[in-house]
Amino acid sequence: DQLILYGQSVGSGPTIDLASRLPDLRGVVLHSPILSGLRVLHPVKRTYWFDIYKNIEKIGLVNCPVLVIHGTSDEVVDHSHGKQLWELCKNKYEPLWLKGGGHCNLEFYPEFIRHLKKFVLALGKSKLSTNGSKDPTPGVENQKKSSETETTGPADTFELRPDLPEVARNSLDSRLEKSKKPNKPEKSRMSVDIFRRRKGLAW
Repeated sequence: DQLILYGQSVGSGPTIDLASRLPDLRGVVLHSPILSGLRVLHPVKRTYWFDIYKNIEKIGLVNCPVLVIHGTSDEVVDHSHGKQLWELCKNKYEPLWLKGGGHCNLEFYPEFIRHLKKFVLALGKSKLSTNGSKDPTPGVENQKKSSETETTGPADTFELRPDLPEVARNSLDSRLEKSKKPNKPEKSRMSVDIFRRRKGLAW
């Protein structure tokens, strides 16, 4: 009873088919729906065996509230499809006929989001009125208990006992002094001129 199905255009076919099989749905939204696949191509008066997505025959089997949204200037699926489906609904919700709306631009109308939000909120209120009022914060006590357990339980950190003897630590300077090598007398280096004279390279 937490699921809301949403079907747009041809997607209204699988949506209505699934909604007719599931009795415990919260609601259904039909966005520019079709009566059937064949009726989009030609306004036939009867349903043939080879027709697909026969929404016109299955919409009466949907028990949950149904919201229908359709644009009045839809050039792909005439808005008469949405109106007829809404009339056949068992549990109707206030429809939304967007004046001047096409087939793929209804989301740009501010009324679209407002009406859709209104529908979802209405479904939530209807569930509360059916099941009775419930505690809005049932997990508060459990959260308090868990927080108390965390604060009063064993701590992850510990402190050193004051009576423990302090271990002497060598300073950084003393370590550096030990690491230094003893000073050795620097060997005298011959200049370049003396080296050349000995090798007979001076000129």
